[in-house]
Amino acid sequence: MNVREHRIYLDHSATTPVDPRVVKAMRPYWRATFGNSESSHAFGREAANALERARQTVATVLGCRLSEIVFTGSGTESDNLALRGAAWAARQTGRGNHILSTPIEHHAVGHTLNQLRDLFGFDVELLPVDQYGLVDPDDVAAALRPETVLVSVILANNEIGTIQPAAEIGQICRSHGALFQTDAVQAPGRLALKTEPLNVDLLALSAHKFYGPKGVGLLYVRRDTPLVPAITGGHHERGRRPGTVNVAGAIGLATALRLAEEARRKGSELRSLRDRLIEGVLQNVPHSRLTGHPELRLAHHASFVFFGVEGESIVQALDMEGIAASSGAACAEGEPEPSPVLKALGLEPSWGIGSLRLTLGRSSDQTDVDRLLHVLPGIISRLRDRG
Repeated sequence: MNVREHRIYLDHSATTPVDPRVVKAMRPYWRATFGNSESSHAFGREAANALERARQTVATVLGCRLSEIVFTGSGTESDNLALRGAAWAARQTGRGNHILSTPIEHHAVGHTLNQLRDLFGFDVELLPVDQYGLVDPDDVAAALRPETVLVSVILANNEIGTIQPAAEIGQICRSHGALFQTDAVQAPGRLALKTEPLNVDLLALSAHKFYGPKGVGLLYVRRDTPLVPAITGGHHERGRRPGTVNVAGAIGLATALRLAEEARRKGSELRSLRDRLIEGVLQNVPHSRLTGHPELRLAHHASFVFFGVEGESIVQALDMEGIAASSGAACAEGEPEPSPVLKALGLEPSWGIGSLRLTLGRSSDQTDVDRLLHVLPGIISRLRDRG
């Protein structure tokens, strides 16, 4: 097979292609309706009306008020705004200095919390997770203090696919008067996102993870949640996110989110394909393990570790076969080491460095899975022989 003739994309948790329906919805706002949504003339009013229609679409999916939606430039920016904004607001009013999170957060959360600790003096505590990457709500309850102002737990992990008991954690936080923030970037089209049942105060999304454009995200901010802007400027987004709003991007995000929710309600067609992929890898590749929870995981997500090989080498070999995948392994001073997520699961380095993530999408089919299962065992065997 000429791999250039049929490339297989199994990295949908990294990014997704933009849905043609999304492109069609966005197109008028690049040229015809191009005004600044803050301008008072007709061009500006047209843009502002379009922006509010996008906000209404998002609010319908999330089951929230229009005023609780903040458009941003990415999921990373949304996480940053949520964490810094809530922490700084708490400090401003003297409510407390303690933040709870986990060791399996996306870098957008983890690195922001590190900065809040190292540069701003916040007391950041990381909760343990079990071998599947699950947070025990009882551990959250036990760790909460009177001075706890914020709890941040990822809704569904990007690396291992584990889904957290967010609603239960959120209820515990609410009963203790602590804000609950979640990075829900991997969730649209896969999990229900109504904010009230989730008991969240702050929730971050990114359009390019659900067939929308890159460069636009959103932050849900529950009414009356104190939030100090992370950047300063004008009064855009009710003063919470200064900067001229990307109207075309907001239209794209809203359209993609609506389409993703409609698809989710019809039921996932990927779960059986994912299960076949998991079963095939575990049966055909010796010394392989599934990472993440075997049941409480995203319907499109399969992740593994392989003893005695490096994850990045697996990814490169698959790429040579025309298959796109990813690895959570990192390289420190030339030596491979497990990702922070895999370390938190307690995996030994001899296993943790051999990580592989395979994430399905709308274009995935049985042929793709069969091709992966055909080439992967040989790749692992050759890499082990090189030792």
